[in-house]
Amino acid sequence: MNERFDEVKDTLRLVPLFSDLSDKVLAHLTNVCQEKTYDKDQHILHQEQTGDNFFIIESGSVKVTRLAEDGREAVLAFLREGDFFGELAILDGETRSANVITLSECKIQTINRQEFLDLLEHHPKVATALLMELALRLRKTDMHLEYLTLSDAEGKIASILIELAEENGTYKMGDVTLGHMPMQQDIANMAGTTRETVSRMMKKLEEKNWLSRDGQKVVIRKYSKFKEIYQLKF
Repeated sequence: MNERFDEVKDTLRLVPLFSDLSDKVLAHLTNVCQEKTYDKDQHILHQEQTGDNFFIIESGSVKVTRLAEDGREAVLAFLREGDFFGELAILDGETRSANVITLSECKIQTINRQEFLDLLEHHPKVATALLMELALRLRKTDMHLEYLTLSDAEGKIASILIELAEENGTYKMGDVTLGHMPMQQDIANMAGTTRETVSRMMKKLEEKNWLSRDGQKVVIRKYSKFKEIYQLKF
């Protein structure tokens, strides 16, 4: 029991919002957390669903999506261990703004709305950190909209790769490795294009020696130059 308590506490400490909290407050949060597990391809949240929980990913990964009126899926983000979601409905009391779907088996910690609001009230640094994170996500959304307007498919896919690299890439000797690339259909949904176009553009970038691929692992070569050429700054 104590070992599991420490594991959850360590997970909370990974979340930037909670990094400055005292051991006492973290222990309280650990006690009020409720653990949930999900299989791959399972919905955690549904768009327009009501809800009053804040979610923290302890293990696994998810995608955040919205459905258009015609049924098409737009992928807004990929989240992994230490990331959080569900904060908007907590803050404004409205329905969920997006779907959250697991990409693998996931272990999730949840904090109910009242506990989370109490935390914000009594610990202003958490509220400030949350505002900074929301501002960052808004900036990323603006950039996302910018590259969706690009007419060049290669630029769209390159921009997606840059975003993934900035969020989860491993930098070594000028190259960036993406260890677990999303499925091509998810990339297509993120770029507003087709899976066939993603496949074709990835191959084109390989032929230009910008990329090398091995299964789900992708290496972006000379990353700084790649980022400079495709002109999107994150």
